[in-house]
Amino acid sequence: MRLHRNLVFATIDALSDIFNEGKYADKVIANALKRDKRWGSRDRSFIAETTYDIVRWKRLYAEIAEVKEPFSRENLFRLFAVWATLRGIELPDWKQIEDTPTRRIKGKFDSLSQIRKYRESIPDWLDELGVQELGEELWTKEIHALNNTAPVVVRANSLKTTKESLKEELQKENIETHPLKAYPEALELNERANVFRTKAFQDGFFEVQDASSQQVAHFLEVEPGMRVVDTCAGAGGKSLHLAALMENKGQIIALDIYGNKLKELKRRAKRAGAHNIETREIDTTKVIKKLYNSADRVLIDAPCSGLGVLSRNPDAKWKLQPEFIDRIKATQSEILDSYSKIVKSGGKMVYATCSVLPSENQEQVEKFLAREEGKNFRLIKDQKLLSSETGYDGFYMALLEKTS
Repeated sequence: MRLHRNLVFATIDALSDIFNEGKYADKVIANALKRDKRWGSRDRSFIAETTYDIVRWKRLYAEIAEVKEPFSRENLFRLFAVWATLRGIELPDWKQIEDTPTRRIKGKFDSLSQIRKYRESIPDWLDELGVQELGEELWTKEIHALNNTAPVVVRANSLKTTKESLKEELQKENIETHPLKAYPEALELNERANVFRTKAFQDGFFEVQDASSQQVAHFLEVEPGMRVVDTCAGAGGKSLHLAALMENKGQIIALDIYGNKLKELKRRAKRAGAHNIETREIDTTKVIKKLYNSADRVLIDAPCSGLGVLSRNPDAKWKLQPEFIDRIKATQSEILDSYSKIVKSGGKMVYATCSVLPSENQEQVEKFLAREEGKNFRLIKDQKLLSSETGYDGFYMALLEKTS
């Protein structure tokens, strides 16, 4: 592979924004890719994939390169030189990366790869927490799986098409996919591609949604005609799936504390042809209280550490702090206590997270059932989805029924 100066410099600029300015990797990369209209898909892929790679392996590469944060421009070029060397890419004769000790890089990589926190490139505290919660053996497998690049999976929108028809439509646009047997609406791309530019996407035939995430709406056991409340709807990926499963019949009330996310949900719902979704911003506690004892089904897709989706958000490893995990667990408890009151007698509720930590998952459910607020609920079933077992995001889902 021949390295092109303008692509490498764009990558260095992106890394500076992510590491030194604390900006989100996905937004930084999206902006970086707009810099030069002459760049083709391979050029944009190089910038995106290289930036994500160096973000993912920051701790390992920084240790090999002997650099510390905040990273100077010279430091960032050293990280890049480590990345290129480990991929067997011949370094050009540029002053920014001259004198790169390629042999020493390989030797240091081999020795550091014996130590999990360097090999998997994670902070000490996160490694300790993973072992504490999952045990040495399972944590080793799980964090390794979460360092793989996430596959691109789409969910066929059954309001407008079928999985088989969507496969054919995408094929016409030179995007090859294969169906996933255990997932009724899922197609996985054979190769990464910008699916948002396709006519099939613009026509609302699909949404990009990880295979694990697609299981949540099914877990809620919705039926056409029900009243369903999605309490932490965000931009609405699961609300849209629920609308499709309900065949646009009944009512979905999508709640969120962020009004801008609900605006995005409305836009997506229009494209998807989902007409039974009503959005409500949670700007006061009255919004929740008005819904008490009224819903057949309630989805709590709770805010969480996001450890199950590190493969698609590798910068989260560096933004997460132990204090945040403590705070988010307190928030999860409060949300369970409050939003569970929306379920009517005989109704059901799903508590879900994209975390792999038992303390955010089954332990939260156990504590809820032991509290006054959970005394009228029983656990029907729960499911742990580990990335090391599925190849997709780490998720947890618990289905509870209100008995009286």
